[in-house]
This record gives sequence, C-alpha cells and structure tokens, in this order.
Amino acid sequence: MNKKGITLTIIFKAQSLNYGEGIGNISELKKLSRGDGSVYTYASRQALRYDIARLGNKMFNWNLEVVDKLKGTIQFKDDLTIEDSEEMDLFGYMKTAKKEEGESKTRSAAVRLSNAISLEDYKSDMEFLTNKGLADRINEFPNIANVEQHLSFYTYTITIDLEKIGEDGNIKLSNDEKVKRVIELLEVIKILNREIRGREENLSPLFIIGGIYEINSPFFLGRIKLDAKEGQYGINTDILKDTATLKLGDKEILKDTYVGLVKNEFANEEEVQAIFNSVNIQEFFEKLENEVKEYYK
Repeated sequence: MNKKGITLTIIFKAQSLNYGEGIGNISELKKLSRGDGSVYTYASRQALRYDIARLGNKMFNWNLEVVDKLKGTIQFKDDLTIEDSEEMDLFGYMKTAKKEEGESKTRSAAVRLSNAISLEDYKSDMEFLTNKGLADRINEFPNIANVEQHLSFYTYTITIDLEKIGEDGNIKLSNDEKVKRVIELLEVIKILNREIRGREENLSPLFIIGGIYEINSPFFLGRIKLDAKEGQYGINTDILKDTATLKLGDKEILKDTYVGLVKNEFANEEEVQAIFNSVNIQEFFEKLENEVKEYYK
C-alpha cells in the first residue's frame, strides 16, 4: 500500500478558547457533558479552521477574498476554484445554485479537524468584570459582567488527505504547488494561536503524535489521556502503545509514527522518549515536511 494521508493528534495548553451564546451578562464557554458528571470545555473545529485560515493569510498571503452574498447566502464565489484559493482546496466548499442554473457545486474537505476538547474538567471558575476604568472617567456606575474561565490542556486531531490536495475535477495543480500548500498548513499548525477577547492564546503543540500513513484515518483521536503524577500531569502511554499496534496489512502503524514534545512539560517525558523515540517539536515537523516532499515526488 502507498502512503495517502497525514494524521496528527496534538496537546496544547490554553485558557477559555470559545464562548457560546451566554445568558444575560454571563458569558458561557462551550461545553460537553459526560455520563460521569464531568464537564469539559472545547473550541469548535470551526474556530480552529478560522484561526488556521487567518494565520495562513498572515504568514503566507493565502487568498481570503473569496466570498460574496450574490445568491442571498454567504458562500464562495462562483468564478473561483481551488487554483485561486488555498482555503477552498484544503477545507472544501459548496456553491449553491438555483434550478435554472444547474446543480450545486461541492468539493469535500481534504483537511479535517476535530473539536479541541479540554483534558481537565471544568470547575465552574468565573471572572467578575466591570468597566470601572471607563465609568470613573465620567462619574458613572460601571457595567457588570461575569465570564466563565477555564485553564486546561486541550487535544485535537487533524487529518490531511494527500491524494485530494490540489485535485478538483479537471483541475490538477502541480506537485510543487501541492507540496507548498501542505507545508504551509503544517507551519501554521506548528505555531497556531487564537485571538479572543483581547488575549492571544498559544495553540502550538506541547505534544504531538502522528505521521503519514497508508490510509487517511484519525488513529489517535480519543486516545489522549493525562494522569496526575506528583503534582504534574503525565501522558498515558498505555493507550497510545495499544493504538500504535494497529496493523495496516502486515505493518503496525507504529513504524510510521513520530512523536514530538516540549521538554519539562509532562511528568513522564523519559517514558515517552523510551517508547516512541520522541524528538522536539521543530524536529517533528521537519521530518514530516520531508516526507511530504518525498510523497509528491
């Protein structure tokens, strides 16, 4: 079998990444509940996609001038293709059409994201806010707000279908352009951040596991768990070891799996190093980018 797709599962640490509708003057974080009563906050895949596109434009001048509202709904422009837009190529598109105009045009995403879900449960931390600094200037009583806060490790998974990048019907981009787009995406993921409510949160990986595999599948999604060890969190390696024994044909996915981590962040980094021969985050991405270049040869 030939390698076809990238799977990356990432851990990062951040605070209060995505707010929902809220009630009154209370800003509520987006949350998920589990059967044991635990509550976890999350940043939606749409929020991650937004920040990837934002940084792609900022770092590599990705074309984001690709939408209009000529048909009543906000969607990608009819006259643009994946050749004109990295965003359309990576994340897909749908262009609706009226009956007399023919069929709607769709192209599924080559890059797929999970939600970024907290690995520590939410403990109902709340911040009390006022605009006293402004109110005092005009001798008025300040407005009051309450904002939910959660500092936690988070995990998400991204998959990249290498066969679909740069391919859409009769449109076929050059291999050089395909390499360029995938590597730019990986560079964005490496230093990903999120701008929210006057903060800039760092979503860059503290731990990352994955590689290029013979099938496009999120192998390590739902396989990340942290264990508390002497006041510091460690990564549960048993789950990862069992997952890495999965076979595609007669080959374990472990043979194509890399691990990168930031030193002194997790209690059992030596154990992770011994099992997966881990490297630092920069080396991880350099290895992956070299494999991408080899793939498109």
